[in-house]
Amino acid sequence: MNKRKTQTLWMNTLTWAVVLLSLLPIFWMVLSSLHNYSDVASGDLLDANSPLQWQNYRDMWVNVDFFNYFKNSLIVCSITTVLATISATFAAYALARFRFRGSNAVSVGITATQVIPGMLFFLPMYMLYRKMGESWNIPMLDTYHGLIFLYVALYTPASIWIMRGFFISIPRELEDAAIIDGCSRFGAFVRIVLPISAPGIIATATFIFLLAWDELFFAWTLTTSADVQTIPVGIRLFIGQYQHRYDLMMAAATVSTIPVLVAFFACQRFFVKGLAAGAVKG
Repeated sequence: MNKRKTQTLWMNTLTWAVVLLSLLPIFWMVLSSLHNYSDVASGDLLDANSPLQWQNYRDMWVNVDFFNYFKNSLIVCSITTVLATISATFAAYALARFRFRGSNAVSVGITATQVIPGMLFFLPMYMLYRKMGESWNIPMLDTYHGLIFLYVALYTPASIWIMRGFFISIPRELEDAAIIDGCSRFGAFVRIVLPISAPGIIATATFIFLLAWDELFFAWTLTTSADVQTIPVGIRLFIGQYQHRYDLMMAAATVSTIPVLVAFFACQRFFVKGLAAGAVKG
């Protein structure tokens, strides 16, 4: 019994140490955003006599149209999350429940896409977007729908993998009983499977939103107008314009982190449960 208590104590201590180390950069970011740039540059942030510089957040919003980047990120990430989650849900259910010619190849292909770096298909994607704008009169560069289409294509495969594992963990007998009672296959999916798989769907949606919110490379290269550029691009431009104002950069980073933290902590229980089900049962 004493040995077990000692092991538990050490495991708890190690867990809290990892948690504190993980939260330290966030604490330092918030603390830096509330000091002037000379204190941030010198690293003198723990001086109790130094007044907090709340005006850094006001200056950040005034000097850079940060609300515009914030709005663009919300639009792009929200629509991406909805479309990718719906696509992944139907595709994952089909792969989990139906056996058709090529189903194994499709599953392997979806998994294989996750080992290909996005850099490899950036140039073909950029040329395709230009071709669609010049020859087909369908503007894709510097548009909301161009980013949304790309993000949905990027994040749907991994989302299918997560959702497929969750659907496999749901007993088929529940759907069979609903079909016997008069439901169609789609009716059983809507009335039985979707409510049970709500944690997996929320986990998938949270996963997609977090990835889309933090994506910089494609948002930077496929957009040139501030009317559609997202928060990561805005921070990148902000760094280039105010490279010595570390206080304002930390304030911008803090504001951009808030929606991610809210989304994660609001859905944390479903996120962990959905990922665990997909990892164990897939």
